[in-house]
Amino acid sequence: MFPYDPQLLALLQTPPSTIPQVLGTMQTIDSITVDGDGLKWFNWLYLQVTQSVESRVSAGGFTDPAFLAELDVQFAQLYFTALKNFLLNQPLPECWQVLFASRNDIKLARIQCAFAGVNAHINHDLAFAVDATCKIRGITPQHGSVQYNDFTNLNTTLDSLIDSAKQTLHLRLLGDLLPPVSHVEDTIAGWSMSAARENAWNNSEILWQLTTVPALAQRFGDGLDGVATVIGKALLVPAP
Repeated sequence: MFPYDPQLLALLQTPPSTIPQVLGTMQTIDSITVDGDGLKWFNWLYLQVTQSVESRVSAGGFTDPAFLAELDVQFAQLYFTALKNFLLNQPLPECWQVLFASRNDIKLARIQCAFAGVNAHINHDLAFAVDATCKIRGITPQHGSVQYNDFTNLNTTLDSLIDSAKQTLHLRLLGDLLPPVSHVEDTIAGWSMSAARENAWNNSEILWQLTTVPALAQRFGDGLDGVATVIGKALLVPAP
């Protein structure tokens, strides 16, 4: 789709295992991609979020910072894997497919692409990332735990960052202005990072309970993908 896609694919061959490596991959994606690539704007926003998480974790104030660090890595790997599979024309969640397949549609706004990625990553991926991290750490995801409290303590920071990004990204992919009034404002207005992350944690607890029932876990995961796909398609309706 873009001439530099082989560079992106080569970059994604080695999964990151630390937050600095995650940041390095995102920074390289940012340097490779052009403004007319919708991927750039989701990656740009996700880079801001990850830098904010790293700063908060490094500054302390969390009961289990190792959990948040591992979650950050597991979470990012789902994005990188989805992008790699798209570039290889291999199966990937449909909620990611709708974004990646639209990444060269210059009628879209940067904020639409960024939020379509956030939708796929939070409404689909985050539950799986929490579940995987808990398995690695040997703990159970549950409300009221120190891990849940650390997880929710990030919400204020992330909500503030998202609100700020809405202003920066309110342009078409190539940088031209959007119409003074369009459906984009209405579509984006209802987004709440805190609410989406809370729902993702709830879903991680369900996934945990379904560990011994793989077929049902698969159906549940497919349902998450289906809902996120519908939202993604709504977010990616081009502005007039």
